[in-house]
This record gives sequence, C-alpha cells and structure tokens, in this order.
Amino acid sequence: MSRHDPGVQKLTPELLLRAYAAGIFPMAESRDDPGVFWVDPQVRGIMPLDDFHIPRRLKKTVRSGGFEVRIDTAFDEVIRLCGGEDKVRPETWINAAIENAVIELFDMGFAHSIETWRDGRLVGGLYGIALGGAFFGESMFSQFRDASKVALVHLMARLRLCGFTLLDVQFITEHLRRFGAIEIPARIYLEKLNAAMEVQGAVFGDVSPTDVSDALGELFLQSSTQTS
Repeated sequence: MSRHDPGVQKLTPELLLRAYAAGIFPMAESRDDPGVFWVDPQVRGIMPLDDFHIPRRLKKTVRSGGFEVRIDTAFDEVIRLCGGEDKVRPETWINAAIENAVIELFDMGFAHSIETWRDGRLVGGLYGIALGGAFFGESMFSQFRDASKVALVHLMARLRLCGFTLLDVQFITEHLRRFGAIEIPARIYLEKLNAAMEVQGAVFGDVSPTDVSDALGELFLQSSTQTS
C-alpha cells in the first residue's frame, strides 16, 4: 500500500472528487488526529456487480421486511456512527476533516447513505461517494443483527439498477469476502475506474419502490451462494 505524507491540509470536496477519480482516498490515523494521509493501494478491493453472494438466511431477512430501508435521510448521523469508536471498533480512520468534507459532498449530491431503520430508530447503514459509474463504499455500521448487511444488499441492487459499473470497497475484509469481494492489482483497478468515469447517466437518486423490489429480485436470482 502506497501512502503519501499526511501533513495538515484543507480537505475540500473538490480535492476529494479529484482524488477519487484518480484512484486515491484519504484516511486519518485516528478520530482525534487533525491530519490526513492519502492512500494508493497496490491491491484494491472491489465488489463485482455481477457476482454478489447473498447468504440464504440474509435473503430471508431482506424479504421479511423487518428493516425499513431509507436513502439519504440521515446522512450526517450515518457518517458520525461510522466514525464512532466503541468496543467492536476501537479505532477509526474518519476524523473531523474527512467527515466535514464528505458532508459537503452530500450537500453537493455526490455522497449518499443507505440506512436501515427498525421501530423508528436508525440501527445500521453505510455511506459512499458516487462519481460517474463508480461508487466508492466508505464505511458501514451496525447496531442490530444484519442491519449493515441489509444496507449492503440494497446498495448492490440500487447500483445495478442505476447503471453503475464499479463498486470500490478499498480493502478486503472476511466480512466483505463472504459477499464476493475480490482483490485486483492497481493497474486493473485503474482500468475499471477510468471506464467507470466515462459512464453517462448513472444516477444514484430516486427510483421507485417497485423498481427497487424488482432489482432485489434479480439480485437474489443472480446470487450464487448457498451458505446460510
């Protein structure tokens, strides 16, 4: 993993957009560290949009309707919870500079959140940045079993529905690998990224509940996993 000198610099939304389009992204050493450093992995994690694996039990959870899934209704809260430190996640790479710049991207229409609600309470979700035909998945959180997983399934269905071609997950974890995430060399990643930047008409915005339901159905059919 290549890492560029952090320094203390003004992290603007315009700078973030240029960085993501070039294949690099910012991180902080901790929540309290004011600086950021730029990361340019030599091996990149992506989630292939045509080979997403959904465990059988999770399919049942999504179909059950136990969670209400909302889009972009509580973005500030989602990124705050993703950047929180707790017993499960004692450290975070999201500091105030990153949080503030990404909230500005949300205000500009580039950043989005998928939120899972239960009994009127936000219990899980994720956020990321949409640019061209690429979606850069940044972070997720969960306060209830399967809450973030349901958000991920809905994200994948929405990306397929809306014409995206690349889901960048940055680094691979065992959790993401279970859903089909793979690692590819930086050279191959940049080829995919450049192609995604040329995509016209990929819009993350409003789609009808019927279209989302149909997209979920297609995703379930495509999913090849048989694990529970």
